[in-house]
Amino acid sequence: MARHARTARIAVLVSLSSCILVACGAAATTATGPADPDAALSSALHKLVALSGGPPGAIAIVQTDSRMRVVTAGVGDVTARTAIGADDTLRIASVSKAFSGAVALSLVSQGKLSLADTIGTRLPTLPEAWRSVTLAQLLQHTSGVPDYIKNPEFIAALTADPLQSLTPMQLLGFVANEPLVFPAGSRYDYSDSDNIVVGLMVEAVTGGSYTTALDQYVSVPLHLVKTTLPDNAQLPDPFVRGYDVEVGKPPVDVSTGLNPVLAWASGGMLSTPAELNQFVRGYVRGVLFSKATQAMQLQFVPGSSGPPGPGTNAAGLGIFRYRTSCGTVFGHTGNFPGYTLFAASSPDGKRSVVVAVNQQLNSTPVTPEFTLLREAEGTGVCAALGR
Repeated sequence: MARHARTARIAVLVSLSSCILVACGAAATTATGPADPDAALSSALHKLVALSGGPPGAIAIVQTDSRMRVVTAGVGDVTARTAIGADDTLRIASVSKAFSGAVALSLVSQGKLSLADTIGTRLPTLPEAWRSVTLAQLLQHTSGVPDYIKNPEFIAALTADPLQSLTPMQLLGFVANEPLVFPAGSRYDYSDSDNIVVGLMVEAVTGGSYTTALDQYVSVPLHLVKTTLPDNAQLPDPFVRGYDVEVGKPPVDVSTGLNPVLAWASGGMLSTPAELNQFVRGYVRGVLFSKATQAMQLQFVPGSSGPPGPGTNAAGLGIFRYRTSCGTVFGHTGNFPGYTLFAASSPDGKRSVVVAVNQQLNSTPVTPEFTLLREAEGTGVCAALGR
């Protein structure tokens, strides 16, 4: 595939949330055996990677109390034929939004931010039309702030140079002349602009960088050493390679084809399956902020994460509720060229599940591989909850 065609495809994948099709029925490895209680999850992951159009590899981490199980299928590198490891770095995409929620809510607990703070108060240089939007509405995607990722000028710029570096203010600049899509607080609409604004609010009240705030309020308290917000497209070894493959063609490695600063606080972070599991357990349990703040976080409206997670989705503040046939968990999903993830936990943080694949899958349109991914996520929830 020519470079121009490939970068254009990456731009469409990110901007319009299309699905990358991968034809890879890779050989699979797993940590479970036929009699293992996680056999259903293993079967679901193997079914997914064996599908024509499915991802080359998948990993699931299920933890109950202190017992952590790792289940894999397929490969994280189609050349080396190695399985995805629990400590391998990967792009966590929109799960980054849960991290921005964690930082913001920590600052709310400390009285440095309020959920009622408005864009106009904290960021007076942003558009006048957005002034009344509150931090709570940004975190819940009920702000009405237009999504820069859908803007034609942003799509054109991304297509022209997917490795360019733009500041958060430049990202919002693509929609700075647009009014709110709807009156703030009137309905739900998932917007990546929301978390860019949240990150800027964090910087405004801390007087430092958003990256420093991530370290101080999330990574250090939860002992996350491989979870970062990079400023370029490189990944540290060992990492999971993300792929874009059209059906019937060899996989194309898109791991470093897009600069994550173009998603910043909305979707630019790196982590590992193991550390993502560690994060979601602490985040859902509320160890990063007060119980009073958590009670405000857990007020839900109808709305799906991007992409939709298993069961019936509802949106809280920087968190989603997933009601499945096996029970209810809380967390976030995300996708990025080459990667799709789901991380969730029971309310007490004792039962958690992370599912990650090295292919971007989405619900627009709903494909057989996306359907199987959601089924695998649901099976993972059942394994975590012991049902």
